[in-house]
Amino acid sequence: MSDAVLPHNGPHSGPTARQIAARRPIAYWLFTVAALIFCMVIVGGATRLTESGLSITEWKPVMGAIPPLSEEHWLEEFEKYRQIPEYQLVNKGMSLAEFQYIYWWEWGHRFLGRFIGFAFFVPFVFFLVTKRVERQLVPKLAAMFVLGGLQGALGWYMVMSGLVDRVDVSQYRLTAHLGLAFVIAAYIFWVALDLLRGTLGQALAWTGPTKRAAVLTGAIFFQVLLGGFVAGLRAGHAYNTWPLMDDRIIPRGLFDLSPWWVNFFENHITVQFDHRMVAYAITAFALYHLFTLKNAPRAVKLSGHLLMAAILLQVVLGIWTLLAIVPIPLGVIHQGGAMLVLGAALLHLHLSARR
Repeated sequence: MSDAVLPHNGPHSGPTARQIAARRPIAYWLFTVAALIFCMVIVGGATRLTESGLSITEWKPVMGAIPPLSEEHWLEEFEKYRQIPEYQLVNKGMSLAEFQYIYWWEWGHRFLGRFIGFAFFVPFVFFLVTKRVERQLVPKLAAMFVLGGLQGALGWYMVMSGLVDRVDVSQYRLTAHLGLAFVIAAYIFWVALDLLRGTLGQALAWTGPTKRAAVLTGAIFFQVLLGGFVAGLRAGHAYNTWPLMDDRIIPRGLFDLSPWWVNFFENHITVQFDHRMVAYAITAFALYHLFTLKNAPRAVKLSGHLLMAAILLQVVLGIWTLLAIVPIPLGVIHQGGAMLVLGAALLHLHLSARR
C-alpha cells in the first residue's frame, strides 16, 4: 500500500505515498547540503583573505584529497609553489611552515568541496534507488549535482588564472566562482522550502509584494557579485573611511581607466563605491518594502522583518570591516553574512509567492 499511486490526472502521473512521505526527509537533507555550502563560502573567504588560494598548483579531483604525509611530500609541493609568480614576486623566502599554513587553508577548501559532493551524491542515489523521489523532483536534483560539478571545474579555472602571468586570481573568475556558489545554495534552499511547505510545482503568485520581494532578492544577489569584485581586487583597502571616500560623497578617480566601462570591474575606487551605493539602495528599498507589508499575512510580514534585520546587520558588518581595514575574521563573517541575507530574502520571497 505504501507504493500506491495517489489519484492525479492519470494512473501513473502522481507521486506515491512513499514519495510524499519522503518529501520532508529530502527537504532536511537539502537544507543540510545548503548549510555545508554556507560553510564552504566561509572557508573560501578565509582562503582568499589569507592569500592561500594558489598554494596547490594542480587539480587532482581524486588523489588531491590526500594531503602531504611526509616531509618529502611537503617539499615536493613547496617546490611546485616556488615556480609560480606569487611565490617569486610576493612570497619569496617563505619558510616551509608558512607554506604549510596557506596550503592547509586551500586543501581544506577543496576537501570540503569533495565532502559536499559526497554528502549530496550518496543520499541522492539512496532516494532514487528506493523510489522515494517523485518524477518532477528528479531533474531538479540532477541539476544540483551537475551544478556542483561545474563549480569544482570553475574553481580550478579560477586558480589557473593566477599560476602563470599573475600573482593572484582573476577577479572575473573569482566573482563567477562566488556567484555560482550562491546560485547553487539558493536553488537547493528554494527546492527544500518547496518540499517542506508542500508547494512543489505550484505557480508563483505574482502580487505586488511578491514582485518587490523578487526585485529585492535579485538586488541582493547583484550585491554579492559586486562583493566578489571587491574581494578579487582587494578594493576594501582603497578607502577605509565612512561615510565619505576621499573626504567626498563621490570620490575622485571613478572613471580614470579607459574605456569607461572597465572601471566597474577593474578600478578599485569604482568597485568599492558601487558596493557602497548598492548597499544603501537595497537598505532603502527594503525599508519601503517592509512598510508596504502592513496588511500582508503574518508569516510574510515576519519574514520581511527578519530580512530587514539581516540587511541592517550586514550593513553594520560591512562598515565595521571597512573601518578595521578588512581583518580576516570580519571579512569572513561579512562574506558569510551575505549568504544569510540571501537566504532570508529567499524565505521571504517563498512565503510571498507560494501560499
